[in-house]
Amino acid sequence: MARAILIVLDSVGIGGAPDAEAFGDVGANTLGHIAAACARGGGDQEGLRSGPLNLPNLEALGLSAAAKMATGEGLEGFDSDGPFKAAYGCAAEVSSGKDTPSGHWEMVGCPVTRQWGHFPETVPAFPKDLTDAMIAQAELPGLLGNKHASGTEIIEEFGAEHIQSGKPIAYTSADSVIQIAAHEEFFGLENLYRLCAITRKLVDPLDIQRVVARPFLGKTSDTFERTGNRRDYSVPPPETTLLDRVEDDDRSVFAVGKIADIFAHRGVTDVRKANGNDAMFDATLQAMKDAAHDDFVFVNFVDFDQLYGHRRDVPGYAACLEHFDRRLPEIIEAMRGEDLLILTADHGNDPTWHGTDHTREQVPIIMLGAGTHTGPLPAAHTFADIGATLAVHLGIEPGPHGKSLL
Repeated sequence: MARAILIVLDSVGIGGAPDAEAFGDVGANTLGHIAAACARGGGDQEGLRSGPLNLPNLEALGLSAAAKMATGEGLEGFDSDGPFKAAYGCAAEVSSGKDTPSGHWEMVGCPVTRQWGHFPETVPAFPKDLTDAMIAQAELPGLLGNKHASGTEIIEEFGAEHIQSGKPIAYTSADSVIQIAAHEEFFGLENLYRLCAITRKLVDPLDIQRVVARPFLGKTSDTFERTGNRRDYSVPPPETTLLDRVEDDDRSVFAVGKIADIFAHRGVTDVRKANGNDAMFDATLQAMKDAAHDDFVFVNFVDFDQLYGHRRDVPGYAACLEHFDRRLPEIIEAMRGEDLLILTADHGNDPTWHGTDHTREQVPIIMLGAGTHTGPLPAAHTFADIGATLAVHLGIEPGPHGKSLL
C-alpha cells in the first residue's frame, strides 16, 4: 500500500520567484549562487570543502533541470539536459510571506494570503506594554536585545550580560516572530519554555505568527553555541491541512525535525526530534522503518537555513548540501514498492544576498516512486500542488487548494 515521504530542504530555493520584486529579492537564487560561487572558488574553505559543488545524486534526479525551469538557467557545472532518474519541476509560492510556517502550510494545502503582524526595524523593536507584561508575568529582571538581529550575533553581543544579569535576550527579524534566547544552565531550559509560552499568549493580539525559544550553551562570546532544544510556539494553520486529513482517516503522521512545532502539533501523531543533519537522516530512516502502509512521513532538514543561510556562509551551505547528497541514497533505498518521495524546499535563504533574512524564490520539486515518470513536471503555481499530489497518492481528499502533479 502507498506511503508518502515529504522531505523539505529548509531554504534551498532555486530563484525565479515571479513576485520577487515585491520582497526586494529580484535576482536572489540560493542554489544557483552557491553553485556559481563554488565553481569560482568562492565556496572553498580549508578543512571543510573545495572545488565545484558536487551533488551527483541530486543532479541525477534532475535538480539542475528544475532550477532551469525556474530561472531559465541551470546550475553552473551541472547537467541540465538529462536524461534523469526522477520527475522534476519547480513551484512558486502564493502565500504573502517568505517564512517557514507559510511555506510548509501551503505545501500541505493551506496557503496563507493574510498579512501577519511584524515588529518595526527600530530600537526598541517591541512595544513597551508587551515587554512590561513579559517581565511582570515571567518575573524577569528585564530584557536584553529588543531589536532586529541575527540569532548568533545577538547571543555574542548579549550572552555574557545575560548570564550575569539573568535577563533573557529578545529579538526579531523580517518574519512575523519574536525569538527569545537564554542559557540552558544559567537561565534554565524549562524557564525559557515557560517564558515563551507566556509570550505566545501576549503576542496573539498582535497577530504574531511564532515565538521561538533559542537556548544556548557556553560561557564566553567565542564559545556560545545554540543547542538542539529549540522550540517553536506557532499559531495553528487557519485551514485544514493534509496532516489533519491523514490523521482523521486513522493513519499516522510522522513529524521529523521541527515539523510538529510548525503545525502547533496539529495533525501530528508521532514526533521525532533530532539535532544536526546526520541525526535527522537517522531519525528519518527510523520513521520510514516504523511507518505502516498509508502513513505520511514529513521531514524538515533545518541546518541549511539555520546554520548557513542566515549566517551567509557559502562554504558551510555547500558542504551541508554535499553531505545531504551523500546520504540521500539511504532514503531512496529505504523506500518500499508503493512509496512516493518528494524532495522540496519552503523558501530561499541566499547566502550571497544582502541582510540575513529569507529570500523569495521558487523551490525545486523532485519526485520519485509509485505513479511517477522521469522528466519534467507541469508548472506548479502554488506549493499546494505538492499536497494535492500527496493526497492523490494516499487516497485522501485533497482539499480546495492545489492540483495533483501526477
